[in-house]
Amino acid sequence: MNQFAPLHWNAQWIWGGEEESPRNEWRCFRRSFDAPDQGWSLGKVSITADSRYTLYINGEQVGRGPARCWPFEQSYDTYDIGHLIKPGRRNTLAVLVQHFGVSTFYYVRGRGGLLVQLDLTNDDKNVYSVTTDQAWRTIRHPGQDPRAPRMSCQHAFAERIDANGWDDRWIDTDYSDVDWPYATVLGSVGMEPWVTLKPRDIFPLTEETIYPSRVEGLSKVVPVPWTANLELRSQMIPGCDDDANAYVYAGYVATVIRTASAAKAVIGITYAPPLFGGIIVNGVRHSKASMRGEKNERYLDTELREGDNLLLVELSGNDHGRGLFMGIDCNAPFELAAPFPAGEEASPFLSIGPFESYEYIDHQFDEQARAKHRIINACKDDKAELSGLEPSDLEKITAFRKVGRAAAAADLTEFEPWVRTVPRRFVSPESILSLSIMKKQSEPLPVPKSLQHVVTANSIPGIVPIFEQADTEIIIDFGCQTVGYITFEVEADEGTILDFYGYEHMRDGWIQHMNYLENSIRYICRQGRQRYTSYIRRGFRYLAVTVRGAAKPVKLYGVQLRQSHYPVAEIGQFQCSDSLLNDIWEISRTTARLCMEDTFVDCPAYEQTFWVGDSRNEALIAYYLFGSEEMVKHCLELVPGSRGQTPLYVDQVPSGWNSVIPNWTFFWVNACREYYSRTGDQKFAESIWPHVAYTLDHYLKLIDDRGLLFMDGWNFLDWAPIDQPREGAVTHQNMFFVRALLNAAELAEIAGVKGESDKYRASAEALCRAINQHLWSEERQAYLDCIHADGRPSDIFSMQTQVVAYLCDIGAGMRKERMESLLISPPSNFVPIGSPFMSFFYYEALAKMGRHRQMIDDIRHQYGQMIEYGATTCWEMYPKLKDGRILPKELTRSHCHAWSAAPGYFLGAYVLGIRETGPGWSRVTVMPEPCGLSWARGSVPLPNEGRIDVSWQLDESEMFHLQVRLPEGIDADVRLPDGYEGTIDIQRIG
Repeated sequence: MNQFAPLHWNAQWIWGGEEESPRNEWRCFRRSFDAPDQGWSLGKVSITADSRYTLYINGEQVGRGPARCWPFEQSYDTYDIGHLIKPGRRNTLAVLVQHFGVSTFYYVRGRGGLLVQLDLTNDDKNVYSVTTDQAWRTIRHPGQDPRAPRMSCQHAFAERIDANGWDDRWIDTDYSDVDWPYATVLGSVGMEPWVTLKPRDIFPLTEETIYPSRVEGLSKVVPVPWTANLELRSQMIPGCDDDANAYVYAGYVATVIRTASAAKAVIGITYAPPLFGGIIVNGVRHSKASMRGEKNERYLDTELREGDNLLLVELSGNDHGRGLFMGIDCNAPFELAAPFPAGEEASPFLSIGPFESYEYIDHQFDEQARAKHRIINACKDDKAELSGLEPSDLEKITAFRKVGRAAAAADLTEFEPWVRTVPRRFVSPESILSLSIMKKQSEPLPVPKSLQHVVTANSIPGIVPIFEQADTEIIIDFGCQTVGYITFEVEADEGTILDFYGYEHMRDGWIQHMNYLENSIRYICRQGRQRYTSYIRRGFRYLAVTVRGAAKPVKLYGVQLRQSHYPVAEIGQFQCSDSLLNDIWEISRTTARLCMEDTFVDCPAYEQTFWVGDSRNEALIAYYLFGSEEMVKHCLELVPGSRGQTPLYVDQVPSGWNSVIPNWTFFWVNACREYYSRTGDQKFAESIWPHVAYTLDHYLKLIDDRGLLFMDGWNFLDWAPIDQPREGAVTHQNMFFVRALLNAAELAEIAGVKGESDKYRASAEALCRAINQHLWSEERQAYLDCIHADGRPSDIFSMQTQVVAYLCDIGAGMRKERMESLLISPPSNFVPIGSPFMSFFYYEALAKMGRHRQMIDDIRHQYGQMIEYGATTCWEMYPKLKDGRILPKELTRSHCHAWSAAPGYFLGAYVLGIRETGPGWSRVTVMPEPCGLSWARGSVPLPNEGRIDVSWQLDESEMFHLQVRLPEGIDADVRLPDGYEGTIDIQRIG
């Protein structure tokens, strides 16, 4: 959080090089100056950059940033740095800027830029300043390879570092930068795209050193000779890097595998993206279904002829930028060559097509997109119905199919108008993920005790053994899920390669690989002893470190993590007589902490994305565990920035992906109302109200003639087979819209716009009537899941829909009673709850019914499964079952997911019984629910200062003894649980 007053900027935006927004460029900036020896008492520096920066003063790291933001509301940081300045001596500001050059799920592409202003002041008067201007020097980081692959469509890029190409002393004052070019001034503060600068309104993230627990494994490994990640989306859709949307297309990529003799080969797709249709070798097609492999891995065993072998990869479908992860193994030497002659900057690949394409935006799927989608589907389906298509469309389909029959490069010449070379920047030099999955040989070995020095806090190195004609892989277990910056110290020969690959789960030697997440670093050593700290924040539990090309054993002095998350005190506490519930509460707290960055994020590994709807539940959890009201406010205020993408607001912000999950916007409205309940912040209600009204008014325009919300969109609630089509009147969505309208009505009253309140309350009542008229089944005595676009009522009934109906007070009288009976005893033919996220709403409904024991029993069962399988954080999904038993290789995708940390809220709110009943927690109710426990104790943070401590126990005679400690000034209604007698002891503080 910015501790200083808003800044009067004198600095100018600067950059270097020739490209405005270069792809994956790290750029070093320096400015040395002589600080006055006296006359100043305070030193501060303000800084921002596009996309990310790391700031050093006199060789010491000051901070990283900026907080994620919209480019038109660029966030900046201010640091107190007076203690780092050497009066009367030479000082140096050094900044590493990482410019992504692509939009991600947490960054909208702007352009490369750096803005810095250092001020030395006395009594609020400026004495001396250093600002970014033409006197700064800059070079592109010479050791960073911009060809490193994308980590995923959600993230920017992985890390590929050659330590021989740079001097890590560049941040020091005595380093000479005279050979560096001067920076280019771009313009003054207020220039596009950073038209507004906003001081940071949340605290900087932590950086604390975490040591691993043990070396888990050692293996002798032989890698396959070639791997890469091809960035298909950027190649096929030029210009798409400005956004992070999905594109749907039909086309191919091609290369030639050239061998000196006939040979057997394995062509591996270590992650097969949704549009991957198969591989064609020398004119013979092998469909995705015919290739061997589990889950998303596909392998083709084939025979190559002597000379040139044409390889085509068939692509037809949705590409969200996950890339094509490939590997090739062969029992004879081979090389890849371009099918046609190409220039120096060309890779051995070329693309053919796309023959048809369109940008997929879920809430803007129009007739033109539907027509193109039909063509793309027909390309890959020989049996597709072609009647009614235009001749030009038939030509596209025919051309696509004919390319798929090409047996040699010469057969592609007639498609030259469709052919483009793939530049080297879209083909990574290697894929560490693919190398980790696809190996020629992997031989596990016992871990020498001396190798465990790698994980201990001493000066003795672990000696990594080497093997002839093989690499050495060690697996390091950090003991729990974590997130931060990998740091290591090593002594090795020049050219020795260290590959780092982080993943979340392994069991009994089996590794759950990270699908399409290139969670990796390649570090090429310089001669001797060296230390490196990564500039990319990663989540994982296990870290595979593979030593390649070493001529002698490598001394690894240690591998640690600078753990980085939002700084929180563990104010919330919980303990009880059930050790399983204690463990569940602990993993919930750890999950919530690791999923707090500069916003709430869904997970620390796969995405690090601020999903708007997830954060409503995460906010309630954070209130009970840490407080963190400033984080919640920061997140809520980011959402309206997406109105430039859609008035419906996008589901993850700030993001280049224009996607709408309507429920996520409705949850945001509810979270705004709940933030007021938590804080009593009247000014927030007044400032956020116009943004709430703006989006709800646009949703009200989508009410159809039946009075229902009917729309295109990602109409999602749960990972389960409920009927939630992309187009239609989805029942749970209409119900949550009712709740959002009612919360908006209350928020309008709080904001002082009573007339608006009546409008939204009336809209909610009308929508509720329509739901009961059209979405209730008299036959099943339940709410159906949806009405499809063609008017067909769904024949699917789900517990999700009934939970939401009860929670949102849709049914009254007998219908409400029916909902209660369904929630108490779910029918076997209703779709069950599918994820911990949906369970949050289920638990809210059970608590509303007073079914607290049922809620706690479900928490024990669902989260107990996670504990049984060694979870240290909460999983994204519930494990898949077969014949009632858990499939050990189908536990979940993400092993640390914030939307799943519900026990962190419900155990405090109901077992301890602490709940607010007045704005800003001016009034509270304390009424514990024993739920079969014999005792419980814990704390819940208050929004401004202090906490509420509760301790209760049942004695041998079933008397209930309740003790409550809380600050003076809070109106507390303290009660024993219904049906119990006992004592109440209230202690006031302050």
